Amino acid sequence: MSFDGIMTRAVVHECDETLSNGRITKIKQPFKTDLLLTVRANRKNYQLLISANPNFSRFHITDKKLENPAEPPMFCMILRKHLESGFIKEIRQQGMERIVTFVIEGKDEIGDKATKLLIVEIMGKHSNIILVDEKTNHILDSMKHLPPSVNRHRTILPGREYVAPPAQDKLDPLMAEKEDVLKKLDMNQGKVDRQLVQSFTGISPQTAREIIHRSGLGSAEKIASTFTSIMQEIKEHTYHPQTIEVNGKEYYTVLPLTHLQGRQSEFDSVSEMLERFHTGKAERDRVKQQAHDLERFLRNEWEKNKKKIKKLEQSVQKATKADDFQKYGELLTANLHMIQGGEKEIEVIDYYDEEGGTLTIPLDPEKSPSENAQHFFRRYNKLKTSYSKGKEQIEETKQEMAYLEQLIQQLESASTQDIGEIREELADQGYIKKRPQKDGRKRKPGKPSLEKYKSSEGVDILVGKNNKQNEFLTNRVAHKEDTWLHTKDIPGSHVVIRSDSYNEETLLEAGNIAAFFSKAKSSASVPVDYTKVKHVHKPNGAKPGFVTYEQQSTIFVTPDEDLVLRLRDNS
Repeated sequence: MSFDGIMTRAVVHECDETLSNGRITKIKQPFKTDLLLTVRANRKNYQLLISANPNFSRFHITDKKLENPAEPPMFCMILRKHLESGFIKEIRQQGMERIVTFVIEGKDEIGDKATKLLIVEIMGKHSNIILVDEKTNHILDSMKHLPPSVNRHRTILPGREYVAPPAQDKLDPLMAEKEDVLKKLDMNQGKVDRQLVQSFTGISPQTAREIIHRSGLGSAEKIASTFTSIMQEIKEHTYHPQTIEVNGKEYYTVLPLTHLQGRQSEFDSVSEMLERFHTGKAERDRVKQQAHDLERFLRNEWEKNKKKIKKLEQSVQKATKADDFQKYGELLTANLHMIQGGEKEIEVIDYYDEEGGTLTIPLDPEKSPSENAQHFFRRYNKLKTSYSKGKEQIEETKQEMAYLEQLIQQLESASTQDIGEIREELADQGYIKKRPQKDGRKRKPGKPSLEKYKSSEGVDILVGKNNKQNEFLTNRVAHKEDTWLHTKDIPGSHVVIRSDSYNEETLLEAGNIAAFFSKAKSSASVPVDYTKVKHVHKPNGAKPGFVTYEQQSTIFVTPDEDLVLRLRDNS
């Protein structure tokens, strides 16, 4: 199910019950399209996530901790000015549309009571969050601006009057009687599920298919009865939050989806379900957008190195003929007396041939006999040097390719902060230019942030998701007797079990985490090496994150995302 009108109604009901009359104490805008409001209600702090992400627009209560950017965006600062310390008096939905208004009562600059409206429009790529003065109905600001050049009828800019999205010519499904549904159905036309979507607001294709399935593909009367029965459940706020995985694709719903058969997971609240469903998905989407140019750069560098190796191997292949030139030089030196000058070639006895054969040596007629001999010796020395240098460069290039491949793998599971650290690392290594600070001042780099997990027996497991974090974890945080894990001969994260005593289940869980944060996360039976931290060493001059280790053992695990998420939630 998509975030349709029914899902919106369910979340509004849950948020209204939990946050009504709560006071807004903090406002963050951790990402360009996301807001995080801390609300104090019923002697408890709650976090309300509101997202205008084009692919994952939504709102719900969350436990997830999100870092504030160093400099809050302008929209965030305006929200703080108008909404902090305000009370949420009402949360209302516009019919069954995906438009929700948070009515927030606070005070203006001179201390008088003032009411502001925070309007959340969940409309895919057109999603927006708009702050409106209730008294004047004027827009104070919005997350996304919409100038007249884009939409003359509905301009979203500070100072303009707020105009709601144009109403659709559809019926409210909660107000519809059985006769209203029958009037909208044409059984001869076919595609009845599509007719329901086109006739009623807030009905997604997923919900329409469920209605048809429950009716047993029966008559219009049966479909209309099923429709009104399901809508009665929605009226009474009877929800069953759950996710269903079918053939690798996951769905979320507040209605039991009987037409889908797959692995089901039930949740105590709608917010918990949405949090679980979107955990990682929105982050990966956001990271993908931010890291697109970085990933393209790394892949281009990897391809350049691949071509470089091919050229080096060709040069090394040519250099294998070095011994021929040494042989020419030595045989020519031994037979200088036979050369009168001006010859293009000379045939001499090949002393290196056990059978005593002859060898024809090409000559440059413009050069003297000794100059020809010296020419062959120079070619020999040059090719000999080229061979050894070429072999050395091939090895260095392969190491660089492995390093770049490791960074590409790290981007796949990176957070926004991880991307910043990877950029810093590439700048330190000279791959890209350092980004100047906006205020021109140099800032001391903070300590890398490590991901923390807790095993089933309560042992801490730490993970580094990029090279800065890996080195910080292995060289600074881990104790010598802790256990260090890494996928065998596969790019991946450093993982440390923070204990010298644990059971086999903890070892397997840590191995699962190491395999999940590696290039082999989609594979089965992934080999993971483990050893004591004291047996892990970084060679002098090695690339960031590169280590050698000894006295290791190997376990085989199959990465399990649900297990990894559960271990993270335990921490």
